[in-house]
Amino acid sequence: MEFLVRFETRLPDTMGEEERKRLREAERARAMRLREDGLLKRLWRVPGRRAVVGLWEAPDATALHDALASLPQFPWMDVTVEALAVHPQEV
Repeated sequence: MEFLVRFETRLPDTMGEEERKRLREAERARAMRLREDGLLKRLWRVPGRRAVVGLWEAPDATALHDALASLPQFPWMDVTVEALAVHPQEV
């Protein structure tokens, strides 16, 4: 099942630069693993914001939630998920 996932990350202003850097590196490594596992299909940045739009594929919504929750920055993400269905013209 495919999902369109939008999220914006808002790290606390009180978080130090070293912790931000560590989180960014861990996030990148985890995203690469999710891509290798076939869950994360494609990502796009939203210019001018800390926002991302992604195409994900998972067996169900629970598996998608588990994948998103495994991202190191998940506690600071505002996430919106839309399940996608095949258009009749694509069948």
